[in-house]
Amino acid sequence: MSNQTVSPGALLAGRYRIAELLAEIDGARVWRAVDEVLSRAVVVDILPVGDPRTNLLFDAARRAAAAADPRFLRVLDCDMQDGVTYCVREWAGGRPLERMLATGPLTGQQAGWLAREVSEALENLHRTGLSHGSISPSTVVVTDAGAIKVVGLATEAALRSTGPGSPEHDIHALGELLYASLTGRWPGPGPAWGMQPAPFEHGRLLSPRQVRAGVPRSLDDICDRLLSNPPRHHTPPITSAAGLSAALSGVVGSSHEPPNQMDETVQVARQNGSIDDATQVVPQTSPPALDPTPPAYESSNGHETHSAYSTAAETRPMRRQPPPPPPANGNGRRRADDPKPKQKGSWGGRILILLAILALLSVVAMAQFLLKGAMNNDQDDGTDSGASKPPATSTTPSATGGPVKIVSAKDFDPPPDGNGNEHPDDVGKSYDGKQDTSWTTMSYKNKPNFGGQKEGVGIIYDLGEPTAVSKVQVALKGDNTSLELMVPKGDTSKSPDTVSGWTSVATEEDQPEGTTTLTPSGPTQTQYVLVWLTKIPKDGSGYRGEISEVTIQK
Repeated sequence: MSNQTVSPGALLAGRYRIAELLAEIDGARVWRAVDEVLSRAVVVDILPVGDPRTNLLFDAARRAAAAADPRFLRVLDCDMQDGVTYCVREWAGGRPLERMLATGPLTGQQAGWLAREVSEALENLHRTGLSHGSISPSTVVVTDAGAIKVVGLATEAALRSTGPGSPEHDIHALGELLYASLTGRWPGPGPAWGMQPAPFEHGRLLSPRQVRAGVPRSLDDICDRLLSNPPRHHTPPITSAAGLSAALSGVVGSSHEPPNQMDETVQVARQNGSIDDATQVVPQTSPPALDPTPPAYESSNGHETHSAYSTAAETRPMRRQPPPPPPANGNGRRRADDPKPKQKGSWGGRILILLAILALLSVVAMAQFLLKGAMNNDQDDGTDSGASKPPATSTTPSATGGPVKIVSAKDFDPPPDGNGNEHPDDVGKSYDGKQDTSWTTMSYKNKPNFGGQKEGVGIIYDLGEPTAVSKVQVALKGDNTSLELMVPKGDTSKSPDTVSGWTSVATEEDQPEGTTTLTPSGPTQTQYVLVWLTKIPKDGSGYRGEISEVTIQK
């Protein structure tokens, strides 16, 4: 039996009846199956014969089996039969967050509650010394009952060959998930998970409130403390699941019950930025916030990884009910005891006049509220107001700020010390918009400075034309990486072939795992930039550098 011969109807290990192909991840196939011994649906990951990820998957399955939090889907079985490696996991009846966000962002209450549930699960996991390694909108599922399930604990990272990850990586990924839930935009340099990238200004990610009006200030602050380096307003960063759980509990409470639905009026007001929905008090009279009514199952095409966790019973994001007509209850805001209009006499005319006056007052109040919100936004971002003005030499406001499109890139391991080959096929993974893919150097022995054999190695990025570069953000894997930002000497529209042809404009020493920002000491106009590693982290018995994402800012 091989990965290719496993097909619907096949019986695996004498008990798992293969039913439907859900996804394919780099040659690994993910199937929905039925455990005929226990009569229940399961998910089966299958690796082809001789796949190098076999040992990684076995190790990941062992680690995942130790997780006790019920919000993680359990690994039920992992073995090899006829050369085929398989891993059996629980089935989640629900809908991935990725698909929910395809219809638009969540409310503040929903987004904060969802992130808090995942954070609490990670908090329990991190205490055991383990990490998930691949938190994303495709691995967080809202079940039919409105609960949160996190799929792919350790095994998702193994299938993607991204390594076991770290608690810090999990928390940063959860910050991205919260940002996306609040804005419907992905906080990265390119599209991801079906979302367009969030805007940057002068190299800095705009906060959720700057992207979508009406995002609660409290959640906006939490996002900033998770993703900004450093956070705005001199607030301390959030670096642990325990700290994030505490911060979110202070905003959305500690209940595990999903938020209730709110009426259509509140939904429209939120979308227009007129209600702080993390603190809005709503009637507790509606069904759960995450509608458990499932639509028909949409079959996967076998290429979208999120479909591995969608099921026949999908859960839609909340839908509001239309409000009752104003004359009947006064909208619950004013004059709940207004007398009912009579059929005859002058009362009917008076009521109509009163309603007209109330409507006019409502319009005035709404205008004042929106104006006040706009003024507050300006005040909130006061610390960045100086940075938001374009330089005097700019011809248009859009000439600065925002990510620069990288046209192409190549590895740089120049002679005489280098051999010109540092995993060139993986260079594209360093700017593909995905944190779970990366470029690595070759492995070096004895010393972190490439075994003392060479000055360094790196990647040259081509911007297509001379461009003003304000900073370069480099997401690193592993601790104690030293790196430099370099540009060509003289003519910056040409890429030098030797190290001596480049000049360093920014240096960072002994950086921990995470995102490092390289800021040129002065104005830099160049077509080519070189991210140059001079010291790399410990990796097993040797040393190896790893870059998961590079973002270049105007």
